[in-house]
Amino acid sequence: MPSTPTFDELMAGCTTAFHLEMRDAYAVDYETGPFAAWRTGYRHDPANRAAWWRPWLDLVVDAVDRGVEIRRARIVSEPVSEYTRFLYDSTFTNVAAGEDVRWLPRRQASAIALPGNDFWLFDGEWVHWNHFAGDGSSLGEEITSDPVSAKLCTEAFEAVWARATPHAEYKI
Repeated sequence: MPSTPTFDELMAGCTTAFHLEMRDAYAVDYETGPFAAWRTGYRHDPANRAAWWRPWLDLVVDAVDRGVEIRRARIVSEPVSEYTRFLYDSTFTNVAAGEDVRWLPRRQASAIALPGNDFWLFDGEWVHWNHFAGDGSSLGEEITSDPVSAKLCTEAFEAVWARATPHAEYKI
């Protein structure tokens, strides 16, 4: 039985990587500092790419340069949470790195069959689940090639994507 690839291995070998985010707040350790700084008025300088979220954006740039299509969709409650405003304000960095990002108000997602967790979907075959506690803290990841999970995530992501608004057009 082959071993399960890591997130980095999936990203390194894929042709498509789709990410669905469905929470209104996240409290993962690496975002505590940036979110706190944003709350006190810090904003990314569009001209200072070196100061943006690293190493993630470097990974995105490398993948896009290899021809990988990276799409991120966010289902958000409106009016948006403070954390969603934080994400929105910094999403230009994801776009500049090569991600295609869209936003879908939660009320427009009611008729979409959605999985219970955020996920990354690689090449329509591998699902990388992100598990979170009620307070938004990370409970870890789970990676599977289960075809039922992959089908659910593919259908959910494409349905969200079709209804969602491109980042450049979405206004808070």
